[in-house]
Amino acid sequence: MKTENVWEKYSDKQLKEVEELSASYRSFLDKGKTERECVSEIVNRIEEEGYVELAKVIKAGRKLKPGDKVYAVNMEKSVVMFQIGKAPIEEGMNILGAHIDSPRLDIKQNPLYEEGDFAYFDTHYYGGIKKYQWVAIPLALHGVIVKKDGTTVIVNVGEEEDDPVFFVSDLLIHLAAEQMEKKANKVIEGEALDIIVGNKPLKGEEKEKITAGILKILKEQYDVEESDFISAELEVVPAGKAREAGFDRSMVLAYGQDDRVCAYSSLEAMLSVKSPERTACCLLVDKEEIGSVGATGMQSKFFENAFAEVLDQMEQFSELTIRRALAASRMLSSDVSSAFDPSYASSFDKKNVAYLGHGMVFNKFTGSKGKSGSNDANAEYLAFIRKVMDDAGVSFQTAELGKVDLGGGGTIAYILSLYGMNVIDCGVAVLNMHAPYEATSKADLYEAKCGYGAFLMAE
Repeated sequence: MKTENVWEKYSDKQLKEVEELSASYRSFLDKGKTERECVSEIVNRIEEEGYVELAKVIKAGRKLKPGDKVYAVNMEKSVVMFQIGKAPIEEGMNILGAHIDSPRLDIKQNPLYEEGDFAYFDTHYYGGIKKYQWVAIPLALHGVIVKKDGTTVIVNVGEEEDDPVFFVSDLLIHLAAEQMEKKANKVIEGEALDIIVGNKPLKGEEKEKITAGILKILKEQYDVEESDFISAELEVVPAGKAREAGFDRSMVLAYGQDDRVCAYSSLEAMLSVKSPERTACCLLVDKEEIGSVGATGMQSKFFENAFAEVLDQMEQFSELTIRRALAASRMLSSDVSSAFDPSYASSFDKKNVAYLGHGMVFNKFTGSKGKSGSNDANAEYLAFIRKVMDDAGVSFQTAELGKVDLGGGGTIAYILSLYGMNVIDCGVAVLNMHAPYEATSKADLYEAKCGYGAFLMAE
């Protein structure tokens, strides 16, 4: 079965919608380079659309009814939204779930040191990366520093034109003969991914003059001490804005599209839902790139706890109702898929791979080498999904993550499937996945938004 390039089917009206969605998506990427920034942007947006924080509903003792829209935030890094449907909630929800964390470099808790008249921040990489891709490119610093008195200092350096940027140095090609003989995973070691943050000595200091100068700047600009790094969360990401790519401007090239392309299209779909029959839910979580662990990852009880609170405000709470509702729910695990790259064609099964510009992607299973660690959607659910998409005129394709003995990857799908609900991975094809700059098709973003919307409204 061959899929077609979806650009050829669009009317002038749809082409305009594609460009408008892409422009707002690029703005979202620019404003949300970390999980905290994403959650802040999302909350601002959904409150404008009438969503009310669940904690405020509970405090006011207000009961929820069909049509009500509520949300909950977990530690500023995850968010879940519910729009109450007309059908009994025990009959299940339609759920979209994506993650908003992306591979990056994290600043260590004791980061600042001086060597060879350079000041450095020591880092630990987060998620699966090709370490050599992160050297000799401009980098920005985002995050928070929380002082002992509880004051939170927001850090965002490297994105404005007059901001300084940071970088990881690389060995000049003239001296790199030995380095070039190393395997790709050893060309740059993890401990070598330290960013250069300064080179100017502070006059009057007798030793470590460069770091003294950096500490002086941090004190003057942020009122923080070196010890405050202990309670800081600082992330190093590629500097610069999301850009249109290609002479035809058909693509988006940007950092963090895995998985913010699915998170954003899921959010847009959620906001487009009006009076759904089944309760609609959109869940955007942290920590997927390192196994969905921790209090803000999918393996935490955040989603289950928030849903329990919703049921309580509907005066329907019981353990049995929770179990029945979750088991009867349907989910699209909104995560990206690897796009076919003609330059590396031998890594893909051309019949079972996603192509840029051919619509949203369904992965019946992920995992690796014999489907290990995978959720594997059943045939009945796939048939249901096909009908929903076809009825809505949404273009889609099916894919696997590379050749059988080469590919593999994980999502949050298997975690939600533990409740007994139907789950399938579904998202947007990405070129250069996990690189500092990833590429997606504007058309695929549009099809994903339409497909997610159709799913949320399905009875």
